[in-house]
Amino acid sequence: MDLILWRHAEAEEGFPDSARQLTVRGRAQAKQMAIWLRARLPENTEVLVSPTSRTQQTASTLEFDFKTIDIIAPGATVQDILTAADWPNKQGAVIIVGHQPTLGEVIHHLIRDVPTRLKVKKSSVWWIKKDKNDIEPLLKVVIYPDVL
Repeated sequence: MDLILWRHAEAEEGFPDSARQLTVRGRAQAKQMAIWLRARLPENTEVLVSPTSRTQQTASTLEFDFKTIDIIAPGATVQDILTAADWPNKQGAVIIVGHQPTLGEVIHHLIRDVPTRLKVKKSSVWWIKKDKNDIEPLLKVVIYPDVL
């Protein structure tokens, strides 16, 4: 299984938190990352997205169908993310478009060499892979929008 954790791109400040929109810079970040992802994703990729405006806008740049999953909204737990993704049982790839600090906590939970309280930068992607015969997951790639 491939688990791809994609933090939403840069968003405006404001209230309510769930309605915050991507900034101009955030839209550019999301588009760049979507182009990078589309060139590498397997055909059987499922995209699961938090219900906030900024995650919905980030995911829409991928131009894939996606499912909005309420349990991965801000405040989600590591177990909420892993359950939504059906980790590590799902066949193929799952992209989670979500939030900090939960994404950093998921990464630390799966890849123990990654420090606790990891700050996942906006619009970055952390791609974790685990095959049936693997004892531990593998951190396949980390990519930041400012290097694209």
